[in-house]
Amino acid sequence: MLRPKQTKFKKYRKIRIKRIEQRQTSLEFGSFGLRTLEGGQISSRQIEAVRRVITRKLKRTGKLWIRIFPNIPVTKKPVEVRMGKGKGAVDHWVAVVKPGTIIYEIGEARENLAKAALLSGAKKLSMKCNFVKRS
Repeated sequence: MLRPKQTKFKKYRKIRIKRIEQRQTSLEFGSFGLRTLEGGQISSRQIEAVRRVITRKLKRTGKLWIRIFPNIPVTKKPVEVRMGKGKGAVDHWVAVVKPGTIIYEIGEARENLAKAALLSGAKKLSMKCNFVKRS
């Protein structure tokens, strides 16, 4: 799974998504991409699952770029533990995504194959996504 080598702080607070993405809204590397329509968190397991689906569909014909990285730790306390005694241990890592963010890009592939791969990968995510192409 993806996770950072080191972070500034061991544990983070929850992040609230308030705005639409301004920076990562255009295709930078490939010709086709997957854009989020909702904000939320994508876990490192989801990122890996989508990557596997897309690479299987492409069958080594295109190139794939992942534009997000899970750098926020999410903590969780064990089951049946009483309240108090501090914050729990780090359970998993997530990437915070705003609406309009390009999360995956595909290059050097046919449009119908890229669209099928990206939309089948979008089914693994917990948010609505759409297919975009370079205009």
